[in-house]
Amino acid sequence: MTFNMQKSVKLLLLFMLTLCISANAQDSLKAKNLLDQVSTKIRNYDNIVLDFKYTITNLKDNLHQESKGKVALKGDQYVLNIMGITRIYDGSRVYNIIPEDEEISISNFDDKNTNELTPAKMFTFFNVGYKYKWDITQNIRGRRIQYVKLKPIDKKHRTKEILIGIDLQTKHIYNLVKVDKDGTKTVFTINSFKTNQPLSKNHFTFTESKYPNYYINRLD
Repeated sequence: MTFNMQKSVKLLLLFMLTLCISANAQDSLKAKNLLDQVSTKIRNYDNIVLDFKYTITNLKDNLHQESKGKVALKGDQYVLNIMGITRIYDGSRVYNIIPEDEEISISNFDDKNTNELTPAKMFTFFNVGYKYKWDITQNIRGRRIQYVKLKPIDKKHRTKEILIGIDLQTKHIYNLVKVDKDGTKTVFTINSFKTNQPLSKNHFTFTESKYPNYYINRLD
């Protein structure tokens, strides 16, 4: 191969690499813009009420667990009902109410300084700490669901990747698929998405007098 031919090949490879980097950058920006639209839409609601299905599986551990739940959200506050347990977060404390055992645990909790994916974080956790990629589009019961793939920037993160399915018409999250490095797969699917519901002013407040016979465990 002559010197001029070698130079031409190198220039062609460099050009192709530049195109690839540029395409990936545009792809990432498009994905981030869609997620930003989701966050903006959510911030404009006074409250949100969701009915959802939650599935967690791990073939290696022979794990398969499926449950349904409901959650009401207002800012950082939420009331979550799942597997017979009610969890209330009033913005500073967490109340876990277990009717089967007639027991309530109360603890302080800073929702902003934890890696736990709480209901309040579901619509904001993806804003920092991830690389974004535009993924597949699916037609699900007449809805165009666009998936965005997230990969943690921190290599030590236990999560391998997350797929967020977004309804392109409403800009609401349809589902979330999280795959951990140990093979655990968590799927959160929203079956009903309601906004600005007529919730009482005490909806996110724990009222101890409602549970006169319960054992209350104050953890801190």
